[in-house]
Amino acid sequence: MNTNTLLSNLLELTHQIKKEVEELQELSDLSLQLRPRPASWSIVECIEHLNRYGHFYLPEITIKMSTSKYQTSSPTFNSGFLGNYLAKRMLPKAKLNKMKASKAMNPSSSALDRGVLTVFIQQLTSLISLLEQAETVNLNRIKTSVARYKWIKLRLGDTFKLLVFHNLRHMVQIQNILALQKRERQNYLA
Repeated sequence: MNTNTLLSNLLELTHQIKKEVEELQELSDLSLQLRPRPASWSIVECIEHLNRYGHFYLPEITIKMSTSKYQTSSPTFNSGFLGNYLAKRMLPKAKLNKMKASKAMNPSSSALDRGVLTVFIQQLTSLISLLEQAETVNLNRIKTSVARYKWIKLRLGDTFKLLVFHNLRHMVQIQNILALQKRERQNYLA
């Protein structure tokens, strides 16, 4: 795949996600906190889950990019088998397949407020900056650890795909929560 095309697509998705999160700031605290079902996550829990991954991946990517000896970009990016598999698994489907979050990444028992939105917007701004800087490094040769299993290393391009697709996945989950809230309001008023 063309490296510039990959980075451009990931940047476009990240800008769109950022715009959607900024719109979430207009919601009431009740809408942000409301769980669609008792075992499901609320909007702020989805965002906090993404923040926890961002707290791992953004410094990991920053350090690996800044300390790498591979500071010359490659015109093409070749996804690794595992990295491609993990990234594709994150892509949202018509019916989201359930995945179990690790205990450290599960925000269910946390006291959260709308401040998680501000943190996530800051993380998205950092991610945009990293994606822009990535045009000057080799996405094939720089390797990063995986949050759940730090001994597994992925190519930087796959790490970017994994992170952006994971963000996208949970934004689809949030859109589903909002659609459900809207239907419930309409049913209540009918």
